[in-house]
Amino acid sequence: MDSLFFLIPIALIFVAIAIRAFFWAINSGQYDNLDTEAHRILFDDERHPQPKPSPDDKKTKASIKDQVGRD
Repeated sequence: MDSLFFLIPIALIFVAIAIRAFFWAINSGQYDNLDTEAHRILFDDERHPQPKPSPDDKKTKASIKDQVGRD
């Protein structure tokens, strides 16, 4: 019975904190647009073209292949 005198005020404090956090989320706009994130997963991202390799990249790859072949 003595533990109830300790646990009930702690529970009320947690409920008050949860209600305060909920109203903070509403006032700060956390629930303004719920549909965008739900629809975002359904659509593919736009494909961006791959950049063309520069001539320096070809030289580097060739030199790496030469070094591996020498071992």
